[in-house]
Amino acid sequence: MNRKWLVKRTNPEYVKYVSKTASISPALAQILINRGLKTQQAINDFLKPRLSDFSDPFALAGVNTAIERIRHAVSRNEKILVHGDYDADGVTATAIMVHALRTLGLDVHYFIPNRITHGYGFNPAAVKVAKKLGAGLIITVDCGITSFEAASLAKKEGIDVIVTDHHEPIVRMQDKKEHVSCIVHHESFVLPEAVVVINPKLMPNASGFTDLSGAGLAFKIAQALEQIGVKVSRGQGKTPRILEPSNPSFLLLDLAALGTVADVVPLTGENRIIVKEGIKLIRAGQRPGISALKSAAGLNGREIKSGLLSFTLIPRINAAGRIADAGDVVRLLLSDAEGESSDLSLWLDGLNSKRQRIEEDVYQEALAKLNAEGFDSVIVLAGDGWHQGVVGIVASRIAEEFNRPAFVLSVEDGVAKGSARSVPSFNICAGLAECKELLLSFGGHKQAAGVRLKAENIPAFRTSMQEIIKNSPDFTGDGSIPLLEIDADITLSEINHNLIKELQMLEPLGNGNEEPFFGSKGLEVINPRIVGNNHLKMRLKQGGQSLDVIGFDMAASGDSLRRGAPDIPAVIDAVFTPALNEWNNRTCLQLNLKAFRPSK
Repeated sequence: MNRKWLVKRTNPEYVKYVSKTASISPALAQILINRGLKTQQAINDFLKPRLSDFSDPFALAGVNTAIERIRHAVSRNEKILVHGDYDADGVTATAIMVHALRTLGLDVHYFIPNRITHGYGFNPAAVKVAKKLGAGLIITVDCGITSFEAASLAKKEGIDVIVTDHHEPIVRMQDKKEHVSCIVHHESFVLPEAVVVINPKLMPNASGFTDLSGAGLAFKIAQALEQIGVKVSRGQGKTPRILEPSNPSFLLLDLAALGTVADVVPLTGENRIIVKEGIKLIRAGQRPGISALKSAAGLNGREIKSGLLSFTLIPRINAAGRIADAGDVVRLLLSDAEGESSDLSLWLDGLNSKRQRIEEDVYQEALAKLNAEGFDSVIVLAGDGWHQGVVGIVASRIAEEFNRPAFVLSVEDGVAKGSARSVPSFNICAGLAECKELLLSFGGHKQAAGVRLKAENIPAFRTSMQEIIKNSPDFTGDGSIPLLEIDADITLSEINHNLIKELQMLEPLGNGNEEPFFGSKGLEVINPRIVGNNHLKMRLKQGGQSLDVIGFDMAASGDSLRRGAPDIPAVIDAVFTPALNEWNNRTCLQLNLKAFRPSK
């Protein structure tokens, strides 16, 4: 995809000042300034996140109420049903909550809805399961904030509900009154009736919590369960509210890290600590289920980073919820048996391969429809029988490729059900709320949502969304070429092992803390060639310095370089990330190429 290049620049004297006060290179100083980190304290907190920086879980509104209800369950030996979701965030959140509750000696069961049979959210079917089990309490994780029907049914059956969710709540309309018995009136939101609803987005000043994933929120509650001193033996006092490696909840950080990375929440603040510490546990292999999954994914011996999780473990965890049943993923994550873990991991690996084939078929059909129908400010594509488990991935690929909010819908029995993915400048959930009269249901985040509507309403929905998006004051995806944001100008002579060591301190990388991109001009191309599976390999020279360069999946882009006259080297500007390449027991500097263009 062609993109406009934008170099982020700051007053050089200010960069020099930050570099000196924080004892870091000017290149790293510029990156951190771009991320809003400008003081020595802020920079130190970001580069060296500590367990002691975790916030008190009881600062989350509703946690005290939830803990007291769970304390009551302990005293009465109640059965509890944990209701999760079928994606990676949902199953890791479920495993965290189940483990934390079982540690208290409770009889805990879990319910993961089937994407096709039940759909998304706290489901009435789970209430029937809870009643059959004789459970007196249902705790939802990663869902429930808009599940009015299920909450009402649970109350009718005499089953208490605690909702823990991080998705967008429904904003209460000031000019309308709701007359539904299962709805509780919050000052600003319409909520399902429950013992308590814990959602950071209900808190006006919850800056430390609002970006938590479902698994992150479940982890905070696990912290609270531990710290309150709720134990089967009872009578014990509160433990210190500081997370330490000796705390049992610490060992749940690997699950919380997987859910946090999977849900693409910002890797800043508390999420940064969760992922940084959780990845250490994943590397250490302390959980049999994750170790077996690493082996099935071919990760043994590889350095585990957040980006690698997104392309290896997380797709395999997600595969079951997309095309099978995700309940067994929770069993894998909780398993202590190596044989069971190995079998379930190989099963997930096979499902992921099948998912990839299905996804590619739907993607190609969707592209054909797109080319035939065209598009405006929004892309809305619908197909008969498209697999509901892959429409979200297809929507994500199309939104990124065409720089537009994209809806990909599967039509069956007159109902279109699917997923939406947006661009950073448009809140997809807010947009859906503006045309909710055309929808049967919707929910999700600012950048991703699920939606269901009658198939006959698709044309009207497309027209309505086009107007909503065009009238959005923040939307910038009007056909302009998206930006390639470059953190800093740099010369090849500035790239050394010390810089690589500094850049490694930025890990974990992801949403809100993206991989840093550097730009450099006037680079002489030496020996461009195609290697491996469609990769561009060459050296770049600037002054007396030259470095190896690899452009993954950029073979087609390198055609122009290889067609040049052999005695006149091409000169380019390039965008890249410095890295280390380990090969044949040798480690050398390498540039991972992101884009290039002819130098003027």
